[in-house]
Amino acid sequence: MGSLPHIVEDCMGVLQLYSDGTVSRSDNIHFPFPITLDTSVVFRDVLYDASHALHLRLYKPPSSSSSSSSSPTTNKKLPILFFFHGGGFCVGSRSWPNSHNCCVRLALGLDALVIAPDYRLAPEHRLPAAVEDGVKAIEWVRKAGKLDEWIEESGDLKRVFVMGDSSGGNIAHHLAVRIGIENEKFGVRGFVLMAPFFGGVRRTKSEEGPAEQLFDLEALDRFWRLSLPIGEDRDHPLANPFGASSMSLEEVKLEPILVIVGGDEMLKDRAENYAKTLSQLGKRIEYVEFEGKQHGFFTNSQDPQLGHQVIAIIKKFMLHNSV
Repeated sequence: MGSLPHIVEDCMGVLQLYSDGTVSRSDNIHFPFPITLDTSVVFRDVLYDASHALHLRLYKPPSSSSSSSSSPTTNKKLPILFFFHGGGFCVGSRSWPNSHNCCVRLALGLDALVIAPDYRLAPEHRLPAAVEDGVKAIEWVRKAGKLDEWIEESGDLKRVFVMGDSSGGNIAHHLAVRIGIENEKFGVRGFVLMAPFFGGVRRTKSEEGPAEQLFDLEALDRFWRLSLPIGEDRDHPLANPFGASSMSLEEVKLEPILVIVGGDEMLKDRAENYAKTLSQLGKRIEYVEFEGKQHGFFTNSQDPQLGHQVIAIIKKFMLHNSV
């Protein structure tokens, strides 16, 4: 008689992979903060990919109320900001309090129509599934410009920005490269990468340094084992933008990129090297480091002053690249 299936990978109890290949996901997740109940921002969920049952959540700030009003502010088109949540490609959702609260702050602080797509998660759907879903989400919004009331009335399809946190930042990078190669801008004016989740076989100093409060090297490696194509290592192009098998970005016409990272993050060195390398290639890139901050310092923080500082940096970047 064979042995019963046992757990071989455990992501904080939220995701468990068993020896027979089955996956267990828990909905009983306790966040240290409640979901924001701000009625000035309205939101709704939309199915954008029926084949994979994927939804996105749209957030509309109070300045873009019904266009039937005669107020001069109601008819103005708002920039569109995509927000791809983090979670090591393995966990996370548009509906989780950290993602939802972040999008509410972004909609209010940036006066933008925020769109938060879900994407397929690993290990059931390994990379490049998440990147492919990101492409589909952008294409859906482009097509929905004349089909979805909120986008048609409030969204400026000529001022689109793509933001991602952690693994979402990785997705944003690959979308920037794909859009640059295909020269199909979709109105995208820039990308914001919050502590982008990049990897590599060779360790960086920050990876080998002290573990973070909620993040350590073991978790970092586990996410890559579960999300990369089977048999691939952390130098795969989907993990390492500058690995031996990664394409050269020298001739790719990238839109402006803003990288924001905490000074005490394990991912800090890779984010800094990413910005330096692209700058050396002549790309328009900004790098901002928040001293003493750890992973998720913006999406998980309830510090309003810190939130305002991050919002101000993103707003300046968007305004500069909207001209």
